[in-house]
Amino acid sequence: MRCAKSGEMLFNHFGNTRLTPASNMKLITAGAALNTLGPDYRFTTEVCTDGKLNSGDLIGNLYLRGKGDPTLLAKDLEDFALKLQSLGMKRIQGNLVGDESWFDDQHLSEDMVWSDEHEYYGAQISALTISPNTDYDAGTIMLTISSEGEIGDSPEFSVSPKTHYVDVINLATVVSSKEEGELGIKRNHGSNTIVLTGTVSQNAAPETKWIAVWNPASYAIEVFYEALERYGISISGHKKIASAPEDVSTLLTRPSMPLSELLIPFMKLSNNGHGEIFIKEMGRVRKGEGSFDAGLEVVKMFLKEEGLNPDNMCLRDGSGISQMNLIQPDEITNLLFKLQNKSWFLTFLNSLPVAGSPERLVGGTLRDRFGGTTAENIVFAKTGSLIGVTSLSGYIKKEEPLIFSIMINHFLDEEEIEKVEDDIILVLSENAL
Repeated sequence: MRCAKSGEMLFNHFGNTRLTPASNMKLITAGAALNTLGPDYRFTTEVCTDGKLNSGDLIGNLYLRGKGDPTLLAKDLEDFALKLQSLGMKRIQGNLVGDESWFDDQHLSEDMVWSDEHEYYGAQISALTISPNTDYDAGTIMLTISSEGEIGDSPEFSVSPKTHYVDVINLATVVSSKEEGELGIKRNHGSNTIVLTGTVSQNAAPETKWIAVWNPASYAIEVFYEALERYGISISGHKKIASAPEDVSTLLTRPSMPLSELLIPFMKLSNNGHGEIFIKEMGRVRKGEGSFDAGLEVVKMFLKEEGLNPDNMCLRDGSGISQMNLIQPDEITNLLFKLQNKSWFLTFLNSLPVAGSPERLVGGTLRDRFGGTTAENIVFAKTGSLIGVTSLSGYIKKEEPLIFSIMINHFLDEEEIEKVEDDIILVLSENAL
């Protein structure tokens, strides 16, 4: 724990011990991204062609070129299709090509647990990807399961965005409302077949799950293809993934929201995919290579510039999902102290979850903690959680503000340890004057 004004260390208990930070890694990633890319930085998606439009026919290929934007939605692809229609395009005499070459082809971080591959927080990373809604969980679909139907029937379900890219096998069963449903959802490895198993209680509230798809670039191309069809634009060739030639003409461009806004879902909702995209984008922008290795080198450069020692850490990803990440809590508080002098610090601070604030995009992962306590609305901090790991680091904003980092590893009872974490924060907030 440090004084936020002077940086003086006020309390230290094993603060120099390297520990797994879980999503507290996102504090480093966010700081490096703001420093490297800037708060006004925007990702882009482009529609390009190597052909010419002639009397409604595009003689050549149409490319959907992704440059890392995790905020691209199905409606944005609809908008592309509408604009192409307004240009007079009716037929594409060539292929529809998805270009994800802005990043390399390593779609998962090295330490991703195999059983997390179908989970939304384990979605594959691609330069060309779409999100199902404005939480921007790129590379996922939303599956909503309804409890309507007779006992013994299969429950109804819907997929968003509506697409033929995934195939849902429904083996689940509606049971009496007196029984507690136990629904299972899993995507088969290496495919986009999603299997529903278990039971759903009759007349229960609909349940929505986010499922990571296999091959996000092909997913984006399929959704774009279906949008083009709806707007009467036919394609004579195939759907494929390939790099666009250097001399293509850009027909349409869509910029993302600025990084300053994108940090809100990244930090408040602890979006893992954003963290990995930021790593690859920093590598692409600073070193010309959209890879984990290049991006993490940029992060290490940033930490060295701030007077930290990344050579004494183990940095494996940008999200903190790796159990192999190792960082000292003292280095986290040191970084948080130094970030206060950055021109973009208020953007960084605004992205942190706020203790006890019920608004989802304000309180974030702290919205259900510290309500009605002395910590409410004065603790701005990033949470972190893995099996056997909990962390919480940030700022306590009172007359004598504090910077803190709590990392606890190798425990079994998550509920009990989180209570210890909360008790520490309450002591700090009560004595922060």
